[in-house]
Amino acid sequence: MNRKIIALTGFVLLLFAFYSCSSNPEKTLLQKYFHALALNDVTTLSTMAIEPITIDFNSWEIIGEAEETVEPAKLPDMNKKELELKKKREESIGTTLDAKGEWDDAVFDYEKARTRAAKRAAKKKADELKIKYDEILAIHKNIQKEYNEAKAAAAREEEISIFSLGVGELPNIRNFTGEVIHKQVNLKINSEAGTKNYNVYLRKYTLADEESNRTFHGRFIIIKFEAIN
Repeated sequence: MNRKIIALTGFVLLLFAFYSCSSNPEKTLLQKYFHALALNDVTTLSTMAIEPITIDFNSWEIIGEAEETVEPAKLPDMNKKELELKKKREESIGTTLDAKGEWDDAVFDYEKARTRAAKRAAKKKADELKIKYDEILAIHKNIQKEYNEAKAAAAREEEISIFSLGVGELPNIRNFTGEVIHKQVNLKINSEAGTKNYNVYLRKYTLADEESNRTFHGRFIIIKFEAIN
């Protein structure tokens, strides 16, 4: 066999390997994950999964795949919601403190009242202001809860986005637009303890920074393993 044929054959095999990996990125990712798992390579596992887990296994196989779904990047909207709730929370703090101050003043007036009629009137006012304060405080606590949840969700989405892009810190990533590909793969894992099935959730981000006119192409990452039996 002459050199040209050998070179052509090698090139075809290389292309085949490349397109095989490109068309099955989830399989390639999982192969690398389980290889690192077999070696107990925690460092490598942490580069592929947001929350790497240890699974005892002898063998594994993909037994099903859901269709990929694509959705717009939601971090900008999540960031907007967080900022809106932050402002609402700050306003609520002022309203709550004012209501608490009014109630405290009424209690002070009640304690300083000298006549029975004055005490009765002061107590009535204090009780009414306490009810008002409790209502405002309950509203504030709900706003605080919503803000905490929105803040945590945005921070989590930012972490996952950066992880997929494989870059360092991006100060303005919350303004990036783009798309997110979701993929679900079903696995059967065999171990000494028996067979167990898992859903594996994957994501890949492609985000654009309109300010710098740059596009960042992410990679598929493992979001989580979910045992289903």
